[in-house]
Amino acid sequence: MPIGVFDSGLGGLTILEALRRALPGQDFVYLGDNANAPYGPRPPVEIYDLTIAGVARLFEEGCGLVILACNTASAVALHDLQVNWLNPAAHRVLGVFVPVIEHLTRRDWGDNTPPTHTGLRDVALFATAATVQSGAFPRELRFRARDVTVVPRACVGLVEAIEAGELAAAALIARDHVEALLRHLPAPQSAVLGCTHYPLVEAAFRAALPRATTLVSQPALIAASLADYLGRHRRFEGGSGAVSYLTTGDPAAVGARARVFTGTALPFRSA
Repeated sequence: MPIGVFDSGLGGLTILEALRRALPGQDFVYLGDNANAPYGPRPPVEIYDLTIAGVARLFEEGCGLVILACNTASAVALHDLQVNWLNPAAHRVLGVFVPVIEHLTRRDWGDNTPPTHTGLRDVALFATAATVQSGAFPRELRFRARDVTVVPRACVGLVEAIEAGELAAAALIARDHVEALLRHLPAPQSAVLGCTHYPLVEAAFRAALPRATTLVSQPALIAASLADYLGRHRRFEGGSGAVSYLTTGDPAAVGARARVFTGTALPFRSA
């Protein structure tokens, strides 16, 4: 059974690459909603509707499990999708926040005991405007860890520059956003790259942050979390390592732009 990977654009390819390394025998179907990217500036109701449409399309492809490799969709749409739309007996949808919060707080997601002192103090969050405005990340973090300061920064313009392949310009944008955040939180204990596009300019974030700050990037955490999940939910496993690529945009153009993320063009087909 293939596992679906959904993103608003091409940033989720950073997650898919990590998933394929961790689970080489698993089949995947990737769907980028490139016709509607980026999601960050969109209102919540649009993000919800677009996420539902993308997940439903992956269900049509035979995916029993879908990973929302889009932080904006995970922050804005996932909870309501799971509560009001999804039939968990038939399908499952997982987001990308949970593994990061588990990593930061050293607590399993199913641990619903009151928040404790985990040693975590100051966290910088770099994300899209919609992710920041949702408040989902600091809310979930504070359910598990006491006395944590979260300072978010909406990295306006960064996804657009990365999707356009303008990585030098994107690195400068990332640096500017780090410098702006550090004016409010000069020495964050941890910094989270809360968008799947941002690993492409991770070096720029790292160079602009204090050396003592731990930088948390999602792909490896998501891959390890999915491997653990499949160990407990074997019905979603299967395949021979096949991957297919769908897009709501122009397949040839999107496939060519994928080179920025993977180093090679990819055979996208129309969703």
